[in-house]
Amino acid sequence: MQPPFRNDDLDLEAAVARARPQLLEFLSHHPNWLLTTSRRFLPGVVLNGLDGITDHKVKVSVLLDLLEKAGPATWKQFAQSLCMECNLPLDLEILLLSSAGEGNLSQKQEAHTDVSAQSSVPKGFAQRRHCNNSVSDKDVKQQRLDSPEKYRHLLIDSICRRYGSRRAAGAAAQEQTQPLAFNQAFVNLVIQQSKASRLKERTDKPREGVAGAPKPEECADTAMKVSDLFRSVVPSGTTKVIFLFGKPGTGKTMLMHWICQKWAEGALPQFLFTFLFEFRQLNLLKRKLTLKELLFDLFLQPEDSPDAVFQYLLENASHTLIIFDGLDEFAANMDMSSSSKGGPTLTSPMSISELFADLCHGNLLPGCTVLVTSRPKRLPDFLLNTVDLLAEIWGFDHEKVEEYVSRYFHQYSFKEQAIAHLKNNTKLLSMCLIPALCYVVCICLEYLLLKHQMSVELPQTMTQFYIKMLLIFINKQQGEHAGGEEAQLNCNRKAILGLCDLALKGLEDKKLIFYVGDIPEHVKEFASLHGLLTVFEVKTNGTCPEAGYAFVHLSLQEFFAALCLMVSKRVDKNYLKKKFSLKSKWTLKNEAKTEFMESFHIFLSGLSSKECRTFLMLLAEKDEAWVQDKQDTILQSLKKLAATHLTGPKVIELCHCTFETQDLKVAQHIGSLLNFKYEFKNFRLTPLDMSALVFVMNSGQHLTYLDFAGCLMDVDCLEVLAGCENVEHLSFRSRRCGDDFAAALSKSLQGMGSLKKLELTGGSMTAEGMTNLVQASSQCLQLEEINLQDNRIRDLEVKRVMDLFSRMEKLKKIDLSSNNLSLNAVLLLAKEVVMCQNATELRVRYQSMKDTVIIYFSAPSGKVPRSLHLRWEEKKEHVTPTRHVKLCLQDCSLSSQHAEEIIAILQSCPSLSEVDLSGNKLGDEGCSCLLESLTWISISKQLDLSQNHLSVNGICSLLKSVNTCQKVVEVQVSLCCETAVLRFTADREFASLPPREEPVFSTDDQQNGDENQTPTASKKIRLTDSRFQASDLEKLCAVLKECNSISELDLSYNHLGDEGLLQLFRFLPNLKMLSSLKLNDNQISLNSVFFLAQSLSTLEHIKTMNLSLGHMQVVHLTFWERIRVRNTSRWRSSFLAHPKHEAKGRCFRLKDCRVGPEDVTRLCHILAQCPQLTEIDLSGNSLSDQSIERLLSFLPYLCHLTLLSIRNTTFSPRCMVLLINSFNLCERIRMVELRSSENAFLHLGASTRSQKTSCRLTDCAIGQGQIDELCRVLEQHGWLAEVDLSRNQLGDEGLRCLLDHFYQVPVTCSLNLCSKATLIIKFTSRDDPRKILRLAECNFQPEHLEKLCLLLEKCTGLTEYISSNNNMTVQAAERLLHSLRKNPGPLKISIEEPWVGKESVTNLLELAVQACGNITEITICKDKTLFQLGIKFPRCLEKVESVVSRLHLYKPGIKHACFYQRVREKCAQLQELRWSHVELHNDEAEMLVRILLPLPELKKFGLTSSSIMPTGIDYLITGLQNCQAIEELNLGYMELSSAAIPKLVLGFREMPSLKRLILNHNNISNDGCSRLTEALRNMHYVEEINLSHNNIGDPGLMNLAAVLLEMQNLKRIDLSGNSPSPAGGEKLMEALAYCKHIEELLLSRNVFGDRTAVKLALCLPHMTNLRILHLQNNNIGPAGGMELARALVVCGLLEEISLSENYLGEGSIHALSEGLPCFEHLRKIDLKLCGVTDDASKSLSHGFRQCPSMEEIILSWNALGDGGARELASALPGMEKLKMLDLEKNRIGTRGATKLAEELAKCPEIQFIRSGLQMQIFPAPIRGRVWRQKAASSCTERCLDALSSSQLSR
Repeated sequence: MQPPFRNDDLDLEAAVARARPQLLEFLSHHPNWLLTTSRRFLPGVVLNGLDGITDHKVKVSVLLDLLEKAGPATWKQFAQSLCMECNLPLDLEILLLSSAGEGNLSQKQEAHTDVSAQSSVPKGFAQRRHCNNSVSDKDVKQQRLDSPEKYRHLLIDSICRRYGSRRAAGAAAQEQTQPLAFNQAFVNLVIQQSKASRLKERTDKPREGVAGAPKPEECADTAMKVSDLFRSVVPSGTTKVIFLFGKPGTGKTMLMHWICQKWAEGALPQFLFTFLFEFRQLNLLKRKLTLKELLFDLFLQPEDSPDAVFQYLLENASHTLIIFDGLDEFAANMDMSSSSKGGPTLTSPMSISELFADLCHGNLLPGCTVLVTSRPKRLPDFLLNTVDLLAEIWGFDHEKVEEYVSRYFHQYSFKEQAIAHLKNNTKLLSMCLIPALCYVVCICLEYLLLKHQMSVELPQTMTQFYIKMLLIFINKQQGEHAGGEEAQLNCNRKAILGLCDLALKGLEDKKLIFYVGDIPEHVKEFASLHGLLTVFEVKTNGTCPEAGYAFVHLSLQEFFAALCLMVSKRVDKNYLKKKFSLKSKWTLKNEAKTEFMESFHIFLSGLSSKECRTFLMLLAEKDEAWVQDKQDTILQSLKKLAATHLTGPKVIELCHCTFETQDLKVAQHIGSLLNFKYEFKNFRLTPLDMSALVFVMNSGQHLTYLDFAGCLMDVDCLEVLAGCENVEHLSFRSRRCGDDFAAALSKSLQGMGSLKKLELTGGSMTAEGMTNLVQASSQCLQLEEINLQDNRIRDLEVKRVMDLFSRMEKLKKIDLSSNNLSLNAVLLLAKEVVMCQNATELRVRYQSMKDTVIIYFSAPSGKVPRSLHLRWEEKKEHVTPTRHVKLCLQDCSLSSQHAEEIIAILQSCPSLSEVDLSGNKLGDEGCSCLLESLTWISISKQLDLSQNHLSVNGICSLLKSVNTCQKVVEVQVSLCCETAVLRFTADREFASLPPREEPVFSTDDQQNGDENQTPTASKKIRLTDSRFQASDLEKLCAVLKECNSISELDLSYNHLGDEGLLQLFRFLPNLKMLSSLKLNDNQISLNSVFFLAQSLSTLEHIKTMNLSLGHMQVVHLTFWERIRVRNTSRWRSSFLAHPKHEAKGRCFRLKDCRVGPEDVTRLCHILAQCPQLTEIDLSGNSLSDQSIERLLSFLPYLCHLTLLSIRNTTFSPRCMVLLINSFNLCERIRMVELRSSENAFLHLGASTRSQKTSCRLTDCAIGQGQIDELCRVLEQHGWLAEVDLSRNQLGDEGLRCLLDHFYQVPVTCSLNLCSKATLIIKFTSRDDPRKILRLAECNFQPEHLEKLCLLLEKCTGLTEYISSNNNMTVQAAERLLHSLRKNPGPLKISIEEPWVGKESVTNLLELAVQACGNITEITICKDKTLFQLGIKFPRCLEKVESVVSRLHLYKPGIKHACFYQRVREKCAQLQELRWSHVELHNDEAEMLVRILLPLPELKKFGLTSSSIMPTGIDYLITGLQNCQAIEELNLGYMELSSAAIPKLVLGFREMPSLKRLILNHNNISNDGCSRLTEALRNMHYVEEINLSHNNIGDPGLMNLAAVLLEMQNLKRIDLSGNSPSPAGGEKLMEALAYCKHIEELLLSRNVFGDRTAVKLALCLPHMTNLRILHLQNNNIGPAGGMELARALVVCGLLEEISLSENYLGEGSIHALSEGLPCFEHLRKIDLKLCGVTDDASKSLSHGFRQCPSMEEIILSWNALGDGGARELASALPGMEKLKMLDLEKNRIGTRGATKLAEELAKCPEIQFIRSGLQMQIFPAPIRGRVWRQKAASSCTERCLDALSSSQLSR
């Protein structure tokens, strides 16, 4: 009897092979049963040899082989027996029954079964009874197995019909029109598996890539086969979830069909059942289902026993594969809030999302395999933790494209031509990597090759391909006889438009499957005929299936939907804008924002191209304008999207859209809006993506930065990238980047012609990959930087790599950090770097977290620069620039064994600048070996041996190197900090030495010495923080004694103590060149202080001594530079450059030391014996009154003292009187200054000759009680010039007392009483007639103003009255003008009030004519709210009452009519008229022109920054022709038009006396300047020309230069802020050389450059009267700066020099410093932003010391540090007139600022300093502070009464 079903297709051998592994495992536990059973089927002879086999598995394997070889019949009998007698696993049992043909046991077989066999059944076997019920057991079991097996075969047949090769005949007929390649053999896809262990996406930091995908840096993706997907990686019985994602068209659905087909063919034996569900069909379900309904109703219903089949499925879940295709197409929400959590609910209906989730979680059918596909969308949360295998379908690679195309064209003769066509077109090849597009391309290529085999022009974009494909399908069906494309479109327009409407409606309704009723008949016929729709069965329940229709691909539906928007008359621009957007990630966890519109926006962009316009016009039946309007809407939307913030994926989408438009202008615009920087992180890029990106980048006009971080891409992307011409900076950061990636990148580099920086970091590249990459990079001559950090380069080919680097002319930097380079590789690298001609630095440092390996290179030197130093040129014919190499090998574990190798490396380089070997293990031995060879090693800057385990012996070796190597100039050692640094002399080109004291030898000494001997460089030794004690000094001094050229010795932070200090000072005379000695923090006592003070007498060359016994002890001595004279030990100094000698001044400073009266007495006795002691500073010593009294008593004995400072000491009132009384103790005292009751400064003169003195007590809380005592002290001194009592507490009574004292005593001084209100009174001699009254911020009330006027009426002789913001009204001002009328001489009245800015010019003139006397000056400055009059009084004045009454008699009309006459009368003697920021109306302009300008004595007229009507300005300029006596004309900031200049020139002819012409900020052009210069040619008295901030270029400047040749009286010219070139500047300088009397030359902000500066330098010797020179921001560099600085010395009268905002260079600064002593009158120097360094500040400081008139120094925005600040601070005490020092925006730290603060206290005139910390503001006693008191009016009255005295002036 034959079984009802027999699988003829299953091969017996294959079935046995599939079952064997499991069968072997099962029977190895029951070998005896197998042996017994085998005897029934096999001859005994065959079994005799098995007794010797002891291993059960081997024995079972042999028996199975024998049974299989016995033939198919024997095997089938054995299999049937095994299944009936044993409880086998169900899957194994099914396989065995299949192989056995599922037949029943024959009666014959049963007869052979005996009792012995039954007894041999092992335990665990189900013993079969062979009695009456045995047959029923077999039937039951057979029936149990039959139904599932029937269903399995039913599944196989169904799947074969659906997806396999044995489809129905009706399906074959459809092959001709099916657009998908069903009729093509399947080509394997490229699948990349991610090995991520966890897929959970961090919600707090959304990533740019695919949601749910692993972080690319956490895993490495590997290629895999389809069979690899199902390899079990989960425990048995656990559900395995496989997730495949891929971009549209990559073949996901085709792959699922192929997997089903392969299963049906038996290629996936691990699965008994396979089900495939498409989410687009599941969307149609409106009801809930059980799992059984899902499997049977929706896929395939069993023919019988569905419950048995379902039960079998549940029991064999691990052998069930369920495929869900197209998760991204699921329209419903994946809502898991209601999913089952308490286990499987087999009978409860659930939604599709719940069923899907429970299957994935293993709640349903646990142990099954779930395979899910999707486009790259965000996974639902429940999938993130359940996916066991994640992989991406990439589509095709180049090989598979060629395979597919080869199969497609296998029947054509032009197959090779088709393949070659694709290979030669990079863009087409990139498209073909997507299988769906590859098929479309093949269709188009096939059609075109059939028609035009010789020349084929394929479309350029995906959209154009789809249009072409549509036209080809229509053409194939309708044939050539149907006409051209236009005719075919006309015939099918209605059907195409209907298909478009269907597609758009489906996308909007989230509908991908349509029923028959959804599609119009004509549309269905058209689409089915042309293969655009596919038909299939749709099951929504167990009833009969329905026919469903869908577009053959979702992208095709998107194409027709986009086409609908572009051709539909119902779609307007607003709706089009609304529908157009870039695709986005899912914004919610379970809802997609863009539905199914993955490529919709791309198609819309493609349809907006010009190439598609004709197609759209034909389809829409509209004209070109209508279509273009819609296309422009899309293009404008694209441009707007580019201006928004876009993530990396959206940038790619935007590039795709831009590429589809094929519009270069749009691409250029979008590229410019992407900020020239493209950053892509953590998502995959395809070659098609790269093609679109390169298209946008190449369309732009700017260079870009391209950064790929963690992005997955294949080598094909790099091939596309090779065509990118505009990339300047290219960066890859990914562990995936290995040697293969580097090799592929190497091939692409040469095409990137603009690439300057290449980064390949965080990868897995080895030395081999680096060599290949560098070899390719060496051909990129423009490359400047290569970064290969964090790869796996351990042992690189050093010599070859460095040879390649040396060929790269522009290379600057190579970074090989974090590559675990071996020490051997590092040393080889160091050897090659020092030999490489363009390498400048190797920086290596090994750290625990990161090792640093960086190589720096220099650009080629080119032509040798010419030296600007003439003396250098005389010595050298040419200068060869020296290459300086810096070698840094830190923390490399170098030991003494490596010393010889290091020495060899260092000796091989002739031009080392710095060598850093810190952090190694060289020890004393290694360092000593290195130091012994130091003479033969060329190092120009420093050698760092820190942290090398040095001992005292090693330090001695360092010190010995000072003698053995003459180039060593500094040794810095600290044992505690493990510091050991040697510094060397550096050759400077073009650098001038700063002025310094140099030894002068006697004639005899010069004869005995070598005349050409090079002077020994001074040495600096710093042995700090090393715990040296007095006992160590003997050993150290023995070494130091050998070095006689030590200039600085620092032994700070040791433990020398008093004994060590004494021992050191015995050794000190041996150090002949010592200039500085520091012994800070060495645990000394007060006895050492007295010893050190005594040494000022015993060691005459000590210059300064700074001592402190505070929290940090300070002992710092500086020494004069000593000169050895034959046969004598006397010391002296001189300046080589300037022969005039400067007397030695010595300074003693003792701070923070508690000293009592006896200690002060002892100290003063010692100091009195010290010669040339000029300064004593005893700050912070808590001196008592008695101590200060004793100190002051010694002042007469300190003969050379010039300054005594006592700061940070609280003075009592008695002590302050003692200090003031010092005037009477020592006649040399010139100033006593007390500040804040804590700081006292006594300035002494050189002689006792009678001179005026000053007393300043500011902010000292002096009240009325101390005034009497103060006055008694001051009465004893007769030459008091100034008394400053500002910010004290005098009060009214104290002030009266003080003024009474000055009445009684005939003093001539200035009295300053400033507090928060201001009162300054200055007493002068009787021969000075000036009397000035200033009142500011007094807030007068009406009664106070009336009293003020009454007092002023009594005041005679007042020369100037100034009132500022005193609450004075216009009426009060009139009253004031009437009061000021008793002056015999001229009077100037200034009123500054807010109403001045609001009143009209007419009203202010009405106020002016109220003044008594004749008006000589009227000034109105509304920006400063200033109204100022100059008045001259006649001998006989008209009574005020008569004038007032006469004015009041005028009626309004009469008054206005007579106003002009009144102005003419009062201003008859007007000489100066200055108006600023006024608004002139027509009547006021008329009055100005008709009345004021023609006045005969008017000499100065200024109208600046004012507004006037154009007609008014012409009228004004015409009126200027009447100003015949004018000497000064100022029309600055008036924005004069070009038409106004000719009229102004006409007026100049009537101004023969004009001396000053000011026309700045007026937009005067070259033409206007030329016209002005013609007028100036005849004006011989001109002294000043100001044409700054106009638009004058070379033509105007050259015309002006021609006129300047004749202007002999010119003193000042300002041409700043114009636009000439260096050529115009040179002409100007040549002309200025003829202006012998020029005093002020202002040429800032003209960008003249070095050429003009050099020309000016040549002309300066002719400008001997020059006082002010401004050349800010003129692009002057080191070359021009050097020549200019040297030439300035001839201008000895210079008062101001401004060279700010010019990068002068150190050489120029040094040259300028050398000339500073020549400028005795220099008041201000501005070197802001000139590149001044600490080194340059040394020479500047020397120069500043010799500028006695210096008031202001500006050095802001430079590179000064603490060292430069200290140098400047040392120069400050000698600058007595310095008022301002600006050091803002430098690098000055707290130490430098502190030093500046200390020295500024010695500058009596300093007002403030601004340091780099912006924290040091040092107020000085500024005359003008405020003194507040309650009775302000009475105080003012008292002072006004004092004005009647002839002694008072101000």
